[in-house]
Amino acid sequence: MVRACGLLTAQKEPVPLKSIEVELEVRDHVATVVSTLNYENKENKPLEAVVVFPLPGDAAVCHFSAKIGQTQIVAEVKEKQKAREEYDDALSSGQQAFLLEESDQSPDIFSLSVGSLPPGESASIRLEYVTELAVQADDGLRFCLPAVLNPRYQPQGSEGVQVTSVPASLVPYSLSFSARVSSPRPISKVESNCSLDPLQDLNTDQTQATVKLAAGHKFDRDVELLIYYKDVHQPTAVVEAGQASAEPGSLMADSVVMVSLYPEFPQSVTSSVASCGEFVLLMDRSGSMSNSRISSARDTLLLLLKSLPMGCYFNIYSFGSRYEHIFPKSVEYSQQTMEEALNTVVQMEANLGGTEMLQPLKHIYSQPCIPNQPRQLFVFTDGEVWDTKEVIDLVKRNSDSHRCFSFGIGEGASSALINGMAKEGGGHAQFITGTDRMQAKVMQSLRFALQPAVVDISVIWDLPKEVSVTVLSPPITALFPGQRSLIYAQLSGQSSEAAEGCVTVKYSLAGHPSENQLHFSLRPAEDTGLTVHKLGARTLIRSLEEGEHRGWQDTKVKEKVVQLSVQSGISSSLTAFIAVFNNNGEAIQGPLLHKNILKHDYVDCTLSPYQDYEDLQEPSLLTMGYMYADQESYDYVGCTLNPYQNCEGYMDADQESGDYMDCALPLDQDYETCSYKPRNKSDSKTGVFTQMKKILSDFWKSCKTVADGALKSVSEASVSEQQTRDPLLQLVSLQEATGKWLLDPALPTALGKTNEEVEKSKPVLANKEIWATILALIWLHGLKMDSKNEWDLLAMKAASWLRAQNAPWVTECVEAANLLLGCSVMKEALGL
Repeated sequence: MVRACGLLTAQKEPVPLKSIEVELEVRDHVATVVSTLNYENKENKPLEAVVVFPLPGDAAVCHFSAKIGQTQIVAEVKEKQKAREEYDDALSSGQQAFLLEESDQSPDIFSLSVGSLPPGESASIRLEYVTELAVQADDGLRFCLPAVLNPRYQPQGSEGVQVTSVPASLVPYSLSFSARVSSPRPISKVESNCSLDPLQDLNTDQTQATVKLAAGHKFDRDVELLIYYKDVHQPTAVVEAGQASAEPGSLMADSVVMVSLYPEFPQSVTSSVASCGEFVLLMDRSGSMSNSRISSARDTLLLLLKSLPMGCYFNIYSFGSRYEHIFPKSVEYSQQTMEEALNTVVQMEANLGGTEMLQPLKHIYSQPCIPNQPRQLFVFTDGEVWDTKEVIDLVKRNSDSHRCFSFGIGEGASSALINGMAKEGGGHAQFITGTDRMQAKVMQSLRFALQPAVVDISVIWDLPKEVSVTVLSPPITALFPGQRSLIYAQLSGQSSEAAEGCVTVKYSLAGHPSENQLHFSLRPAEDTGLTVHKLGARTLIRSLEEGEHRGWQDTKVKEKVVQLSVQSGISSSLTAFIAVFNNNGEAIQGPLLHKNILKHDYVDCTLSPYQDYEDLQEPSLLTMGYMYADQESYDYVGCTLNPYQNCEGYMDADQESGDYMDCALPLDQDYETCSYKPRNKSDSKTGVFTQMKKILSDFWKSCKTVADGALKSVSEASVSEQQTRDPLLQLVSLQEATGKWLLDPALPTALGKTNEEVEKSKPVLANKEIWATILALIWLHGLKMDSKNEWDLLAMKAASWLRAQNAPWVTECVEAANLLLGCSVMKEALGL
């Protein structure tokens, strides 16, 4: 039975998007991405297709062009409303047009409108953007080609595009992907979550290489590359000459410098941890966090709670359509409060419905800070929220009272949300995808949070007197060891090619003033393609756009954003790319067919009113059922479906997981139609983001109460899960809040030994708690060094407890533990 769903028309014809070609060029830590989308209209009527797709949240979209037949036109950047009106005018007069615009709600979602494509015609769309590559915990540089646009939870009454998913098997277009990597430093390796052809070195010093996706890749996940260079922590500066044709004195006419700094902190500071702080953990428990995500989140919370220092305060919040907290307010960390929190954590499931982060954040920020306990906020989410800008703005408004560490979980987590929260909150962002272990990345961020905050950060420029500097980047608010800080600046004036500049970053760390300095040549680099200018313009635009949350009350700021966007050719929230073909003055004949396509793994459902709903039998579809075009009147008509309604009996095989996003529709349900009729011409193309709204308001209401009975078996199964978890987590779960272990009957089991073996090996006069704690430390250091970044902090706490006991028989216990466990760990390695 053919489904009228996903990328199919009401006549069951294939969608026009036929293939995607992606070329990636990486130069050091900057990537240029060129995507070509190839369309073919197999309808017998002119076609308008709307594609919604994700891009990295910090990407600078710098080129958009379209080719129909042998004619190519390069799009212009114009003020958004003006571009929309031009698009409407073109379609109403039978012309071909293309419109590319950024979502008003989130800068990592774009829509591409392909208008009035004639019957049988093909079109090729070329999209180019530049972006910086983030440094990972293991010093790899991460590039992500988003394939997944996750369903974004939209609170009732708000506006925005609704997006939904289809299985990869229904995505009928192909992807080709190739990458070229070059750097002043040798390339150590390139890894990916997808199968790659072998890396091809292009020269003998291994500074240039190419790599491709292996044949047969299905674009069912983000394509992630991890690029490793030797000596990645070397500071660099790249000066780029301006554009000769640009307006004199403008950003594009002057030179721009990109400075990349890696602050070096003393070992004494990086190895020390604070014994105070208020740690607020905010965990996403929406339906999309089900299965392995929530399981990994529970294990991560266990490690976090065991690693917190005595004397600190903490609380745990969780959220979905509503939010919960374990304690009314943050409590002092002790054995009792830790156990109470863990008893709640082990029961956590992804059963709180939608993803509404704003309200719990407001509640957290409304709580008074505890004197001498710096607040550290840890946010865990799969990034499926719609009000991204509101959330980031809230974090920014409260940045003086806390640091925010954010974690994007799973494919499609919003990079704009995760990076934006960490940036504005003076913290650090991490992404957990594929086979990544959440625990390792979270514990690295906890170490950052426990280290003294860097304060009094300033940047000082020393340049020849004939050169002036205008900094484009916002002030640096956070510095962490091993993490890169980027600064963009406009350089005005002329200097000799031999001239040099110097930039110094000064800061105070643990009460001691420090500085890092970089000398660089003012001679422009060759063949950079204005990449640095584009990134510098994007940085300044994003900084200016923060005024949007003040309602753009400053008209001059709004005008400056539009002017800068148009001059630099970089997209913004206030502008759009527009391209119009004149067709030699001939109008395209026939009624216009409208079609919505969500690029990659997520697409809109387009149902014909004459289609039998029994056709919708794919249990993994979250079917929204909206938007087809009445071909005669161009009025939008759709049907509203409530996927959660009468859910019982329609679960898929993973019923016990709590993943209600995979709920199939009741086949005997009657559906009513609704319609959207534009009030005026410009409203008919205000972007897909405002047309497709309020479709599932009832859907989110029901999230709170759906299928409580089906979840009961999940919490009951948590006990057996505890018994089968890996030995490391078993051992960690037995540690006391003070850092010690008890000689509990469960301890030998976690160590892979019997009670008799452990008792018999204990030195006769040794204290049982000393012996148990040393046994655990020897096991960790001797057998689990590959996971050291996960247990390092709790092991430091255990060693601190041992030192405080000043107990005899420590050396004898170390020797006996090594003998029992077959290890050879030195006492000094334990920190004793």
